[in-house]
Amino acid sequence: MKNMFKKTILAALAAALVFAAFPMTHVFAQGENPPKGELINKKLEQIWACQLNNLERLGKAFNDMDAHIARFQARIDKAAENGKDVTSLQAALDAYESALKAAQPTYNSMNGIVNSHQGFDENGKVTDVEKAIATVQEMRAKRQEIRSSMGGAFKALREAMKAFREANKPAGELK
Repeated sequence: MKNMFKKTILAALAAALVFAAFPMTHVFAQGENPPKGELINKKLEQIWACQLNNLERLGKAFNDMDAHIARFQARIDKAAENGKDVTSLQAALDAYESALKAAQPTYNSMNGIVNSHQGFDENGKVTDVEKAIATVQEMRAKRQEIRSSMGGAFKALREAMKAFREANKPAGELK
C-alpha cells in the first residue's frame, strides 16, 4: 500500500510540475506599436506642426506685404536705371502683388484657425480627436484655396527673374 501511495504522490507531483511549466493565461508583451488612438494623436500632432510651419513661411510674404513687394520693386528699378528691359519682370511682380492681395483674407482666416486651435492645446497636443481632425482639414482647405488664388504668381515671378538674369549675364561669365 505504501508503495502505491508513493507512486500516486510522485505522479501527482510530476503532473503539477508539468502544468506549472505552462502558463494558464495568455500574456502578450506590448511591442513597439502603440495603441491606435496614440498613433492617430501622434499623426495629427505631426500634421498640425507641419501646417504651422507652412503658415509661418506664408507669413513672410503676407505679414509685411508692402516691404516684400518693395524689395522686388527696388531690384527691378535698379535694373531699369541700368538700361535693362524690365517689362516682363514688372508684369510678373504686378501679377504677384495682386494675387497676394486677393489671397490675404484667406491667409487671415488661417491665422484665426491657428488662434482658436480647436482640438489642440497650446503645445500642439491633441485634446479632442474629432475637433483636431476638423481643424487639420480646414487648414488644408485654406492652404489649397491660397494656392489656387495665387495661381502660380510667385513661381512666374521667380521664373521671370531667372530669365532676366540669364538674358543679362555679363559677357565674360562662363556658363
